[in-house]
Amino acid sequence: MAAPKEPLNSDRILAAAVALADEVGVEAMTIRRLATALDTKPMSIYHHVPNKDAILDGMVDRVFREIELPPADEEWRSAIRVRCVSAREVLRKHPWATPMMESRLNPGMETLRHHDAVLGCFRSAGFSVEMTAHAYSLIDSYVYGFALSEANIPFDTEGDIADVADAILEPLPVDLFPHLVELTTEHVLKPGYSYLAEFEYGLDLILDGLERSR
Repeated sequence: MAAPKEPLNSDRILAAAVALADEVGVEAMTIRRLATALDTKPMSIYHHVPNKDAILDGMVDRVFREIELPPADEEWRSAIRVRCVSAREVLRKHPWATPMMESRLNPGMETLRHHDAVLGCFRSAGFSVEMTAHAYSLIDSYVYGFALSEANIPFDTEGDIADVADAILEPLPVDLFPHLVELTTEHVLKPGYSYLAEFEYGLDLILDGLERSR
């Protein structure tokens, strides 16, 4: 006898939508494809969520839920660093989400809870309201910008980096772009180089600057 189907509900729909977007991208995530993934009919989905916008709102809210909040028992710099590193890791899992994280007009409770916790971390550390606004804007511009770049770089491994570098540099006259050649050969192509490691280096520079401004 076949096992009974799991009941359809909004949580199951949103979980499937996130998984589908991870697989095919959010633009290709249609209600019909989502219904197929859930083994149901498209109209059945609308019994639990009113429209596709509500699904997108819920998807973003689920992504925010995955990001670790700044630990309340840590010094502000360390706490914000934890949150930013977590955000970058989560966005790496869900690359479709980066352009959508601050674009929804109906943010969910997890989204609002996340923002309030980050603001509270800055305020508890003695940042003024104005400086808190500057700080939050700065760190998220960096996190989202890095996540967007990371999602589009044409390499993942050291071997990929070498192949891409060779393809770009091989046809170029060395004397025409000496600094580009220098950076590539003396840094990027060295064993152990990882573009991903640049994230935490840049993040620490930003946090150091915010500490001085505070």
